[in-house]
Formats: sequence, structure tokens, C-alpha cells
Amino acid sequence: MRLVLYTGKGGVGKTTTAAATAACAAARGRRTLVASADAAHSLGDVLERRLGSEPTALAPGLDALEVDARVEMARHWGRIRDWLVALLRYQGIEEVVAEELALLPGAEELTTLLAVEAYARSGRYDLVVIDCAPTDSTLRLLSLPDVARRSLRALLRLQQAVAAVATPLARVLVAVPLPGPEVFADVDRLLYRRLRGLRRLLAGPGTSIRLVVTPERMVIDEARRAFTDLALFQLPVDAVVMNRLLPDAATREAFFRDWGRLQEERRREVEALFAPLPVLPAPLQEDEVTGLERLRAHGELLFEAHAPDAILCRMAGLRFARDGDAWRVDLPLPGAERSELDVAKRDDELLVRAGARRQAIRLPRRLAAAELGRARLADGVLAVWLHEAPDAGLGEAGGCG
Repeated sequence: MRLVLYTGKGGVGKTTTAAATAACAAARGRRTLVASADAAHSLGDVLERRLGSEPTALAPGLDALEVDARVEMARHWGRIRDWLVALLRYQGIEEVVAEELALLPGAEELTTLLAVEAYARSGRYDLVVIDCAPTDSTLRLLSLPDVARRSLRALLRLQQAVAAVATPLARVLVAVPLPGPEVFADVDRLLYRRLRGLRRLLAGPGTSIRLVVTPERMVIDEARRAFTDLALFQLPVDAVVMNRLLPDAATREAFFRDWGRLQEERRREVEALFAPLPVLPAPLQEDEVTGLERLRAHGELLFEAHAPDAILCRMAGLRFARDGDAWRVDLPLPGAERSELDVAKRDDELLVRAGARRQAIRLPRRLAAAELGRARLADGVLAVWLHEAPDAGLGEAGGCG
């Protein structure tokens, strides 16, 4: 099963591209689901159909849905939230405020991803295409399984500490709301089953992310940063879609000639910045691309030389290698700036910060006690050296040279 996620700066045509990919794939015989994970749903507008939180059949082999985050929240987070609300209310916090505080940061987006995962694993589809929110929201969304697992692990430890004294007598004597077994069960299910499975799916060989850009400076710069951030979280990108390019006929007109020349320069720049990813050109259409027929035709233009569900590029991933008397960790970070990188080691995790984002990389057991050595960024790859030292403690933070 293939999972393809489209993201990019707001207004670049992500929804149209996702819908066109799905329509093209279905027309070529693939059982396809296209889903919107953007809270500001516009997938139904593009498809010219009213969509709900359950798949709607649009054509042979093509279904679509707009995930209802409220429904998914109640399904996955309900009992945990209810206990946290009761605990906060006991401390004197107003109910409306307690309900807001009872949610993990990103809990709404996380439950949206869990819904998508269920359909991806259902066996009903060969391809699931996700129309994601604008870039920054998507990066938060795709990194949530790791963040949420750490938060839920802390919550579980707190619950277990409370439960250790929460005997039936304590429940009578202590007024504070104590978590019941159903809360433990839900945290365990989210932490140890669903979130681990979700992380494996997102970083797995059948998943890829495609960046949608237009030939504009701010759009390209944001996509380049997203490319680095996705690599930091080891999330695979397999293509860039360059939308709204003027067709050759238009650039022959004097009014559009300079515009066309600038677009061609930007296209070459994108090819260089995102190499080795393929850049799929999408021409500017005479009118909005809506409805299945126009979306299919747009998809055929986009994937003229490719299958819509093909893995268009496989980039190198995280690698551990012996290097003399040390171990070297290689993490591809295309587009990263040396001045924005920091590396540290804490227990059995290597902490890498790139700009405003930080990722914790779990180290193999053999390297859990290793000492942090030097770090170097060269040719878009961050190399970190670790020296085995069985009694080593916390590594010191270091820059990247």
C-alpha cells in the first residue's frame, strides 16, 4: 500500500494536486482514497462533491473523505481527556479552560493522522493520497507521533505513581479524581500500539511526501526549509511539484516573455536546490481545475512519464557506520545551514537541532553509553562521531563544524 502526502505553502495548489493525483491513479486502475487532513477543508470544493468523515465513492476505484477531527478526538482521546478535565476542575480551573488544557499540543491533528492510518492499513486501497495543511502545520503534524509518545509516556508515569497509592480505601479518603483502568488502557493503546505503528507507517518504505511549489521566491524558500526539516525527522520526500508554470505559447507574447524567462530560472533553481528529487512541472491552466474530468486530465499532464503511485526517488537515510575506533552517525539534512545546527547526547538519544526544530534519535544499545565527539556538515549530510565509553554519561552540546 502506498501513502503519498502533499504539502506546501498555503495557496500553491496542494489540494488540486492531491485530487489530480488520486483521479489519475484511479483512472489507471489503482484503488485510491484521497483524504483531507487540513482543518480548512477544500477537497470537496475541488472535487465538486459534498464530503463527510466516511469515504464517499466518486468514481470506480476512487473514494474521498474530509476527516472530522472532532469525531476522531472523541474516539481516541475521550476517556483520557475526561479524566484530565476532572483533575483540572478539582484544582479549581473553570470547565472551558480545563477542556482546553486537557489536550496535548497537537492532539486534534494527531487523531486526524490516526484516522488516516486506519484507512491506509485497511487493505481497501492501493494508494492513499493526503491533502495536508500548509507546510508548518504539516511539519508539526508529521512530527507529532514522536512528540506525543514522549508526552504520553510522562503522563503514564504520573498515572502509575498515583495508582500505586490509589487503593479502594484511598479512593474513599482522597477526593482528587484518580484514573481508572480504562484510562490506563487508552494511554497504553495510544502510546505502545497506535503511535508506534503510525511512526513506522510515516517513515516506512511505502510512504512519501511531495512538496508543491510555485515559481515564487518565498514559496521556494519555505519549501527548501521544509525539505531540511522533513529529513531531520527522517520522513521521505520523493518529488517536487512545480505548479502554475506558463505554457510555452504564452511566453511568446511580449507581455509574458520576461515572466516566462524568470519562471524558467526559478525552475532550474528548484531542480538544483532539491536534487536528486525529480521536479514535476504543472502548467498554469486557463481556469480553476475542478471536477473529476479536469482533475484526471491535469493528473495525466503531471504524471505523463510516471505512475502516480510510484516512488519517484529514494534518498539515503540515517546510517550508522564504523569509522576507525569510533562510530559515525550520518543524517542527511539537505539545505541545512551549519550555523543553525546543534548536536547533543542525552542517555541513549542523539539530539539534533536544525533551526527551530529538534529531533531525538534513538541510538543502538551498543552506543547508548558512547561519548559525543565532533560533528561536521558536508554535502548536505550531518556526520556525528561517537566514541564507545561504557561509563560515559551525558554528552555536552556542540555546534557543527
